[in-house]
Order: sequence, then C-alpha cells, then structure tokens
Amino acid sequence: MNVRTPVDPILPARDAAFMRSYLDALTLVERLHRLLLDVIKDEFERLGILEVNPVQALLLFNIGDNEVTAGELKSRGYYQGSNVSYNLKKLVDLGYMHHQRSEIDRRSVRVRLTDKGRKLRDIVARLFAAHAEGLTTRAILDADSMDEITHALKRMERYWTDQIRYIY
Repeated sequence: MNVRTPVDPILPARDAAFMRSYLDALTLVERLHRLLLDVIKDEFERLGILEVNPVQALLLFNIGDNEVTAGELKSRGYYQGSNVSYNLKKLVDLGYMHHQRSEIDRRSVRVRLTDKGRKLRDIVARLFAAHAEGLTTRAILDADSMDEITHALKRMERYWTDQIRYIY
C-alpha cells in the first residue's frame, strides 16, 4: 500500500511533482533502513546468533578496527545518544567490545572490538559483500549507478545537516 501525503494544491505542478518524489524518497530511505535491519536479523537467526540485535551488529560493523567514544559515534551521525550508550554497554557486557576510561577525561569511555566482536563484524561484512556481488551479478545495479545513488544521498545528507546547523 502506497500512502501519499497530500501536496499543497497551491504549488505549481512542477513543484508538486517534485514534492511527491521527495516524499517517496523519504519513505524509501526509511523503509530501506528497516529492511537492512531485517536482512541482518534474518542472517543472524540463520546462523543462530540471537544475543545481538541488528542495530548492535551495525554498530560493530561501523566501529571496525577503530577505538571510539560514544560521543564520536553520535557526532558522526550513526546513532542517537541514548541508543548508542545502551548498545555499547550491552555489547561490552556480552563480550563483543572492550571499554576503557580515558586517562584525561574520566567521564569519557573508549571502546574497541574484542576478537568476538571482530568475528561478528566479519559476518556482517561478508553479508554485505554477498549483497554487493548479487546486485552486480544480477545486473540490478552497476558501479556507476551505485555511485550516482550515493552521490545524491550525500547531497541530501549535506542539505539536511545544514538545516539542523544553520536554520534551527
């Protein structure tokens, strides 16, 4: 079911058409994120990995070989503050991450993956590699198409970031 938000009838047809496309794109971005989490969840269930949720798996994947703070993850735009703190604590408790208080700022905690965390990150990396291969092998997307999508999404991200920083 495709529910459309009404577009202001005062807008010129050209602007109304753009608005419909923009709203479709917003819906698609949100749906793709939820589908990505479902894909990770399905893969983990297939492998019998039940203690880590898809958001936590993406967190491990995005941290990779880096040592970071929750604040750094939040400032990079990956996660909301309370979510990242909760998920980092949970991953530390489960043994997927090491944590260490900063010597300089005792309030700050740096985290990095354990061997167990790296194994899980590698599972996600292999899943993504298989998807990338499937997209190209089945001729769903080629490198140029993926570059165009990524470029357009980065421009939209920059625009939204500017709205947050300079308008509000």
